[in-house]
Amino acid sequence: MAILWIVVAALACLLAIARFNTYKPNVKRVELKVAHSLNGKRLNILHLTDLHMEKCSIQPQALLRLVQGERIDLIALTGDYLDTKEMTGRFLQYLDALASLKPRYGMYAVFGNHDYVIADHLPYLKREMEKRHCVVLQNEHRTVSLEEGTDLHIIGIDDYFTGRSDVDRAFRGVNGKGIRLVLTHDPNIVLEMKSVSFDYLLSGHLHGGQIHWPKPYHLKRMGKLPHLKIIRGLHYHRNRAFYISEGLGQTGLNLRLRSRPEITFHTLCESMEKSTV
Repeated sequence: MAILWIVVAALACLLAIARFNTYKPNVKRVELKVAHSLNGKRLNILHLTDLHMEKCSIQPQALLRLVQGERIDLIALTGDYLDTKEMTGRFLQYLDALASLKPRYGMYAVFGNHDYVIADHLPYLKREMEKRHCVVLQNEHRTVSLEEGTDLHIIGIDDYFTGRSDVDRAFRGVNGKGIRLVLTHDPNIVLEMKSVSFDYLLSGHLHGGQIHWPKPYHLKRMGKLPHLKIIRGLHYHRNRAFYISEGLGQTGLNLRLRSRPEITFHTLCESMEKSTV
């Protein structure tokens, strides 16, 4: 009986820690050199993904406090915001908060597999997002001219997990000059992008395992990358950089073990190499 109580107490403690972790996001910083001229300046991107409104412990005002005082040139959102229509209002509160940061070059978003659970609701959600100056990209791109002296191509590839990606369509019309920043939800698509070049790809989807104890066995059905032990952080494939964020919210159980919610600042700066694109 004593052993049983010890086991129960240990499990209760583990669950309490896992729940507590959902309230304690990591603010991560990544610096990447790109082979394009930025006139010695830097481009700062705030990246958020997998907000999962149904199970997100970070409130909008708490999020603002965590990024307060940061220079933000662009906000990138890479999908899985909600999977029930009832959470629309809560998600739009987060967008209102992010819009108040007034990123110099705007806010851009793609959808993820959970968003497509309510596919019939997405046209309405997209309109509401764009009312808040958030450009939603579905296999398309936008080009902005940076004050630093080059173009930034923001390429949004629709969700790979649900079979909605069209890489060729997303890149159609992107010229050979400028920085190519790809936004997409499922990072597994990077293994299929042999016909196009890009400088950096931002994604989410894998939650860093979320319940990463003792190992994230449940991710084996989530594509090839987990089999390669690639589930979070900065990686390279065919000499092209891609990043997998652990996400802000949770799915399934509102718990995290050996994984924390993530807010990421990516800084692009100029390398001395010439672009080959």
